[in-house]
Amino acid sequence: MNFFYLILGSLLLVFTIVDLLWTILWVDGGAGPFSAHVTTWLWKGMRKLGGKHSRVLSLAGPIMLIATLLAWVFLIWAGWTFLFAGGDDALIDTRNNGPVTWVGRIYFVAFTMFTMGNGEFIPKDGFWQIATSFTTASGMLFVTLAVSYVISVFGAVNLKRSFAGTVTGLGDRSETFVKRGWNGKDLRTLDLTLSTLASQLGTLAAQHKAYPILHYYHSEQDKQASALAVAILDEALTLIRYGVPEDYRPNPVLIENARSSVAYYLQTLNSAFIQPADNAPPQPELEPLQDAGIPTVSKEEFASALNNLIERRQKLLGLIEADAWYWPPIKT
Repeated sequence: MNFFYLILGSLLLVFTIVDLLWTILWVDGGAGPFSAHVTTWLWKGMRKLGGKHSRVLSLAGPIMLIATLLAWVFLIWAGWTFLFAGGDDALIDTRNNGPVTWVGRIYFVAFTMFTMGNGEFIPKDGFWQIATSFTTASGMLFVTLAVSYVISVFGAVNLKRSFAGTVTGLGDRSETFVKRGWNGKDLRTLDLTLSTLASQLGTLAAQHKAYPILHYYHSEQDKQASALAVAILDEALTLIRYGVPEDYRPNPVLIENARSSVAYYLQTLNSAFIQPADNAPPQPELEPLQDAGIPTVSKEEFASALNNLIERRQKLLGLIEADAWYWPPIKT
């Protein structure tokens, strides 16, 4: 018995399986420790390599997803290989009855994880037969969970783009978003829109919490960038909530519901190691609303309200900077 290989293989298996289950099954846990650091390091490297708004960054999400899956495969494969190396006679070569080499162990584990073996190498009776069964089970478990994980991530990516397209379709800036909701009397035409966007963003926030890798799916087009859309929506809500008198606002319940969805989304930034910006972004302007005939509060009252939102707006700016975009979000 080689206890070093037995312990090393066992630790690798426990570490990898815990990280895999943590990432895929624990909805409130975010990514596992290993997966979280791998994606963060890869994103930082691609930011340095690709700069801003490049095709390189648009490939970041798929590359990170593939890298994470491959890392899990390699570590589980290595763990079982070391475990079988811990027993001097754990495997039997049915062809020549000689000792099994490292290449043979690697070969045996690969076949056992993804098939039922090929008969060239067989485990010794007892413990090693049970270990072989668990090797096959781990391979089946990995494949099943990996496929479900990839499908979930791709579905969430499509929702990100749909949400971003809806927001930016209404306005490339928060002021434009608000102006397009003005019907000449009030902003009640935004009621249905705010309800829909709040629902979409709430679902998107839950998906980002479950799959932090979504933060690294960068869009080449600004109008499909969810980070920009969240900022535009929240700044529009700030204009409506604090810049427009109450009698002209949309349904207050819908406003607060939408703001709560944004706050929930911003809570997911920690799981992706996205930090608030050092300074708050430029304030939204009341003049464009006034030019469109929308009643507003005084500049002093609006500025006073924004002082209570500094931390929230710093998170918005941190989100945009982490996704390699600029503030103000979209330039026409």
